Amino acid sequence: MATTHTTKPVETTADSNSRLPLAALLALATAVFITSLTETLPAGLLPAMSADLGVSESATGQTVTIYAIGTALTAIPLTAATAAWRRKRLLLTSMAGFAAANTVTALSGDYTVTMVARFVAGVAAGLAWALLAGYARRMAPVHLQGKAIAIAMAGIPVALSLGVPAGTFLGKALSWQVAFLVMTGLTVVLLGWIAAIVPDYPGTPRTPRTADTPQKQAGMLSALRVPGVTPVLFVTLVFVLAHTILYTFIATFLTELGMGDSIDLVLLVFGAASLVSIWVVGAQINRRLRALMIASTLLIAVAAALLALLSDSTAMVYVAVTLWGLGWGGAPTLLQTAAGDAGGEHADAAQAMLVTLWNAAMAGGGVVGGILLGLLGSASFPWSVLVLLAPVLLAVLAARVHGFPKRRTESAG
Repeated sequence: MATTHTTKPVETTADSNSRLPLAALLALATAVFITSLTETLPAGLLPAMSADLGVSESATGQTVTIYAIGTALTAIPLTAATAAWRRKRLLLTSMAGFAAANTVTALSGDYTVTMVARFVAGVAAGLAWALLAGYARRMAPVHLQGKAIAIAMAGIPVALSLGVPAGTFLGKALSWQVAFLVMTGLTVVLLGWIAAIVPDYPGTPRTPRTADTPQKQAGMLSALRVPGVTPVLFVTLVFVLAHTILYTFIATFLTELGMGDSIDLVLLVFGAASLVSIWVVGAQINRRLRALMIASTLLIAVAAALLALLSDSTAMVYVAVTLWGLGWGGAPTLLQTAAGDAGGEHADAAQAMLVTLWNAAMAGGGVVGGILLGLLGSASFPWSVLVLLAPVLLAVLAARVHGFPKRRTESAG
C-alpha cells in the first residue's frame, strides 16, 4: 500500500511545459498492479492452494499475513538503507524480487518454502511502495505531478477490480500455480519495459551524522504528539484489520455458503464497486473527507450485517459485497489524506507510520481470521467486522476537530 501525499514539492527534471511521460508512468502503474495483486491473489485461491500445500485453509491464509509482515518490518529500514541508490536500479531490484518470489510460490509444493517466498515478496513490496509515488512525481512538471501520481496509482484499483477475479478464474480453470506464473511473466516483461523507457534519477546522498540526528530520528514521536494523528492511525489499524479478516478468507467464506463456483464473480462485483468508490472519493474528498469516512465505515458495517444475517440468500450476498466495495475502495485515499492533513509539517512521518500500521493490520487480519476460522468457523467473520467497526466509527466521530474535521484546511486541499 503506497502513500501519495504531496505536502512537500518534489524536485523534478521535467520541463515545466512538457507533457506527461505516459509510457513511463504506465510502467509504474503496472508495477503498482503487480505489487497489489501479488499481495491479494491468494484470497481467491485459498481452497486450491490449501489442498496442494497440504495445510488447512487457515494456515494458507497466512500467506497474506507473512507478505504484510515482510512489508511492515522492512519498509522503513530498507528504504533508509537504499536511499542513496539510483532510483531505476532500486525499482528494477524490487521488481526482480517479485519475479523470483512469485516463481518460487508457483513451483513450491512445500508450505515453508512458500511462506519464505511470500515474505520475500513483502520485502520487495516495501521497497516498491516507498519508491513509486515519488518516482512518478519526479517524472512530471510541478503542475502535473498530481495527475502523474494518479496514473501510477491506477494499478491499485485495476488489480482489485480485474486482477484478483482474473487470477481466481485462472486458478479455477487451470491451476493456482498458473496464476502466479502469469504474474512472473508479466514482471519479466515489465523489467524490460522499465529498462527501456523509465528515466533514471539519483537517490538521496547520505549525510554525515550530526548533533541534530537524534532530533530527526524523533520525528515519528513528534508526529504522534500532533493532534489528529493518533486517531487517524487508530482508525487505519482497526479499519484495515476488520476488512482483511473477511477479505483474506473470502474464498473459504463463499465456499461454505455453497458459492464456491462464484468466487471470481463475487470478487469482480466487489472490485467494480470499489472503482465507483474511488471515483466518488476523488471527486469529493476536498470538501467531504469526514462525511466520506463515516459513510465508508457505515457501508462496510451494513455489508457485514447482511452477510451475518442474510447470507443464505445469494442475492443478498451480492448486495453486501457491492456495499462492501463501495465502502472500501476509497478508504486508502481517505486515510492517507487524513494522515497527511493531520501531520502537517510531520506529514511524512505520519504517512510512514500509516503504511507500517496498514501492513501490520493486514498481517493481523490473516492471523485473527485464521484463529476465528479454526475456533468458530467462517460464519464468525462478518460478526468480527461489526465488532471492530464500532470503535472505528466512534473514533471518526470524536475526531471532529483534528483527524477527520468537517472542513479540510486550504493548505491541505
